[in-house]
Amino acid sequence: MNLAATEHGFLSPTGAEIAFVLIGLVVLGSALLVVATRQVVHAALWLVVTLGGLAAEYLLLTAEFIAWVQVLIYVGAVVVLLLFGLMLTKAPIGYSEPADRTARIPAAAVALGATATLVTVIVDAFRTAYLHLGDDTVGTTKVTGESLFKVWVLPFEVLSVLLLAALIGAVVLSRSRARARSDRKD
Repeated sequence: MNLAATEHGFLSPTGAEIAFVLIGLVVLGSALLVVATRQVVHAALWLVVTLGGLAAEYLLLTAEFIAWVQVLIYVGAVVVLLLFGLMLTKAPIGYSEPADRTARIPAAAVALGATATLVTVIVDAFRTAYLHLGDDTVGTTKVTGESLFKVWVLPFEVLSVLLLAALIGAVVLSRSRARARSDRKD
């Protein structure tokens, strides 16, 4: 058996690997546009592209269940929640001037420091955390569900409480502004 024919090296990527890198570049570019755009609605739409690209990456990794959860939960629910919150709070939708241009360099330094700290903490925390999946169970819904609801249940619940708090905050802000407007009219 020809060993060279069965293995591919670093310089001979497969089509799936090329697609993975290209989609990853699109995800990276759209994620940068989420934080760089000055229109909030455009940022939400770029977030849809980012999260949809991540779902495509999961499909390429043969994690179909996670890909559809990504589409349903994040692309569907989170972005709709974000747009709903924008509508409730009557946030400015068009172009908005930056609040303070002089704070960009210190803000970038703080952001880079926070990112480095977060990456260090996460890498250190999960350095020895391995989830052993047998060859016949990789990517199955049963293994994914057991992992999600046994190992990752706390972050899952914290995220749901955070989203609920964001929705309640949007409702409170919209009601207080509406009440203030009605008091001024009277």
